[in-house]
Amino acid sequence: MARRLAAILAADLAGYSRLMGADEAGTLKRLKELHRNLVQPKIAAHDGRIVKFMGDGLLAEFPSVVEAVKCAASIQQVMSGNEAELAEERRFALRVGVNLGDIIVEGADIYGDGVNVAARLEALAEPGGVCISGTVYDHIRGKVDLNFADLGEQHVKNIGEPVRVYALIAGGQSEEGMAAQERQDKPSIAVLPFNNMSGDSEQEYFSDGITEDIITELSRFSTLFVIARNSSFSYKGQSVDVRRVAKELGVRFILEGSIRRAGPRVRITAQLIDSETGNHIWAERYDRDLEDIFALQEEITRNVVGAIAPQIELAELERVRLVRNTSISAYELALKAQALFYDAMRQGRPDVLQEALDTAATSLELDPRSVNALWIEAWACTEAYLYRWGSEPDKLLNQAWDAVEKFIDVDSSDPRAYTARGFVQHFRGEHEAAVADYRYAFELNPNFAINIFTMAWCESLSGYTEDARRHAELGLRLSPRDNEIWRGVAYLALAQASFADGDYEETKKWAKLAIQMHPRAPIRRALMIACCAFNDDLDEAAKHADYLESFAPDFIPSVLRDDITLYSNPEHKASLVEGLRKAGLVP
Repeated sequence: MARRLAAILAADLAGYSRLMGADEAGTLKRLKELHRNLVQPKIAAHDGRIVKFMGDGLLAEFPSVVEAVKCAASIQQVMSGNEAELAEERRFALRVGVNLGDIIVEGADIYGDGVNVAARLEALAEPGGVCISGTVYDHIRGKVDLNFADLGEQHVKNIGEPVRVYALIAGGQSEEGMAAQERQDKPSIAVLPFNNMSGDSEQEYFSDGITEDIITELSRFSTLFVIARNSSFSYKGQSVDVRRVAKELGVRFILEGSIRRAGPRVRITAQLIDSETGNHIWAERYDRDLEDIFALQEEITRNVVGAIAPQIELAELERVRLVRNTSISAYELALKAQALFYDAMRQGRPDVLQEALDTAATSLELDPRSVNALWIEAWACTEAYLYRWGSEPDKLLNQAWDAVEKFIDVDSSDPRAYTARGFVQHFRGEHEAAVADYRYAFELNPNFAINIFTMAWCESLSGYTEDARRHAELGLRLSPRDNEIWRGVAYLALAQASFADGDYEETKKWAKLAIQMHPRAPIRRALMIACCAFNDDLDEAAKHADYLESFAPDFIPSVLRDDITLYSNPEHKASLVEGLRKAGLVP
């Protein structure tokens, strides 16, 4: 046996059993023609070799990962055109996965984890789609004129470590290109996570919080294009090439730095880099008492904005600093609550969400005007209400409402207050008021990605399906590498808009992407269950129902309640309930 590094392509025919059941002889004949006339010539043209056929599937290897990906994309493009004229029930659609890894060679056959991962990627791909591993993406980036969506890390069967997965976007412009378009008429910047130099991992929340606050302050200026927090944070812990990062995010300027905390003192270094020239436009080191942290954030923001957009009015920063004049202890606790909230939503953990709420409450005991703590309290209470977590989830919606009202009393110009109130109002059944709040927050800060993502979600449920699609796409451009909860919200908005329009196949496509980004989210599973039921795929519906039961067992009963309505249009709710009924989940 020998080993070597190779690019592996795995493919199979989607819906093979259904096609065989409808026309066995015709399906086998067409499959042989497909392999002979398209697949085999394409693989050979890209210097690959077919290792073996496996029923409706095949395995191929390539000496070049670039050629493997080009081959996969070319096959899918040709098939899409060839099958378009056929009736939907007769169309062939391949799923393709491509991986780069170590393989074991035995005769003409190949084995090993490199092959296994390719097979798992193929299973994750949509019919007609291509999924590639993060390793493949790293090697082909900038070398192929193809566009990919980052699906985050996926846990796949029999593979110990999670696999970073990217899905081929069929047609259209790349996310990098779209981001670049957005910045053509305004200065664009990404703030990379400031390095924690304190030697204490427990201080990560502090350095992350300071970075996020600087992003927030910069985002207030409508004349800047500011990449959202989650895309910037996708580079956390990495040794980065500034020019590569700038190209991936579609920005010209990069702000990076470090934070070292020792007792009551903090040292922050920051530098602003022009990615087009590689020059440092501005750099500074600050040694301050922690009590001066808010003034320090203002100073850094003022220097950055002044360096890249000198005509911007900076008076807003002074007003915000006065509003946020809170104690450092309350501020730190609010940052901890924020970190816990992100952990809870990523992991689907009610205990961690409760810890976030408790920490926010302690912050508010020290300072009832802490807007960061009020923001987390409002958001966490509404999420717990949605998931039906806790003994009395209905009371949490009232607590969330109280938090947003206090937030607006403290600072009526902070867009987060209206984003949170829009989220709460939606679940109170006040859909038009919710949409109005989201749109007002967008006017206050057109760079605030969380608002844009959740605005699209709200619009998709409130009958504004075209607006929902437009804002979901804008959010994805503003945060092209968002691997946390918000990118999944954009996919969910697209799924819900499609469901409201009665397009169940399109719904299923987007819902699958939404679930891949955040598996433990109830609405996504409910949509997938309904779509599978409408397509008579009751086995698949049952799998999603079992998973939903494992983390949110009270969600389906809550859908039936008259006082809890996701959709503003009763017909849309009725469609969801009918799908759940067909799946056997409601009487």
